[in-house]
Amino acid sequence: MDLLLPYDALVLLSFGGPESAEEVMPFLRRVTAGRGIPDDRLEAVAHHYHLMGGRSPINDQNRALLDALHAELRRRGIAVPLLWGNRNSEPFLVDTLREAHEHGMRRVLVLTTSAYASYSSCRQYREDIAEAVATLADEGRTIVADKIRQYATHPSFARTNARLVTDAVRAAGQPDDALLRVAFVTHSIPVGMDDTSGPGDGEGNLYWHQHDELSHVILDEAGITLDRNLTGSLVFCSRSGPPSQPWLEPDVNDYLEGIAKDGVTDVVVAPIGFISDHMEVRYDLDVEAAETAERLGLRMTRVPTVGVDPEFVSGLVDLTEERAAEAREEPVDHPAWPGEAMPSTCRPGCCPNLRVAKSAACGTD
Repeated sequence: MDLLLPYDALVLLSFGGPESAEEVMPFLRRVTAGRGIPDDRLEAVAHHYHLMGGRSPINDQNRALLDALHAELRRRGIAVPLLWGNRNSEPFLVDTLREAHEHGMRRVLVLTTSAYASYSSCRQYREDIAEAVATLADEGRTIVADKIRQYATHPSFARTNARLVTDAVRAAGQPDDALLRVAFVTHSIPVGMDDTSGPGDGEGNLYWHQHDELSHVILDEAGITLDRNLTGSLVFCSRSGPPSQPWLEPDVNDYLEGIAKDGVTDVVVAPIGFISDHMEVRYDLDVEAAETAERLGLRMTRVPTVGVDPEFVSGLVDLTEERAAEAREEPVDHPAWPGEAMPSTCRPGCCPNLRVAKSAACGTD
C-alpha cells in the first residue's frame, strides 16, 4: 500500500521570494497588501534584496528541499507526485493546485515551510490554502487540501537543531562558559499576535513558548554532550510595523550589545525560528548582526538552519505518513519533543487573524 494514500500529491507550500531585481518591489507589495505601507518604506526593505543581487535565496532552498524530499520518499517506496507552490511569488499555490487538478489530482497533502504556531506562521498559510481552493471551486474545479501538523515540537526538528548547535559551540573554540553565550533567533511578531497564538481555548503565547522551550532543550542537550554549563537567550530579528506597535524583544543586535557589556567574548547565533537560510537569516544575521558583533569585538559563530539535513527531512516525511494515516482513520502515534504535538486540523480560534476575518482551511472554524 502507498503510505500516502488517500493523497494524490504532496505540495510544498512556502513564503516565496523574488528571483530578480525587477521582481523585488512587486513581491514586497504582495507581501504587505492591505496594510497601507508606502513604497518608500518598502524600498528600504528592497535594499536588502538588492544587496543579494535582487534574488532571494528561498526559492533555491525550496528546490533543494524538494530534491531531498523526493529522495527520501523514493527511498521509502512512496511514488506520490511532489509539487511546489508559493504564497507570494511564482509558482503561486493556486496555479500549482489548478495544474494538479488538470492532471486528475483531487486530494493533496500540504507541507509548509513554517514550523511554529502563530497567525503569520500557520493560519496565514491556511488562509492561502482556503483562498486557492475557493478560486478553483469558482472555476468548477473541486480539490481538497489537508496539511501536516506544525512541526516545531516534532523530535526530528529538535534533535537536528540540538546537533547543529552542539557542533557550532564546539567549533567556536571558547572553553570558558562564562565568556560564551548562545543566541536563539527567530522572527519577531507583534505582541498581540503572540498573545493569541495557539488554540482559542488555550493560554496564548504559544509562539514564544515553543521557541523558549526548544532553546532550553537545546542548551541542555548540548551541555550534556559537551560537558558544559551553557547559557543562552531567545532573541528576535526582522521587526517591522510602526514604532508604536509592540513586537517581541529583545532584538538580536540589542542582545549582542548587552552581552558585550557583560564581558562576553563569543556568541553562537542559532536561527531556530527558520528552516532555511532565507533573507531574514542571510541579511539580518549574516550582515547586520555580524557587523554588530564585529563592532563590539564579539566572535560570532552562526549555526546552520536545518535546511536539507537528512534527519530533519526524514522527520518531515514521517509527518506526511502520519497525516495520511489520520486521513485513513488509522490509529496514529504523535511523537513530540519538547512539548505537545500540535494537531493537523487546527482547533477553533487558533492563531486568529486580528485585522480581518478570513476563511482558513485545515481547521475546525
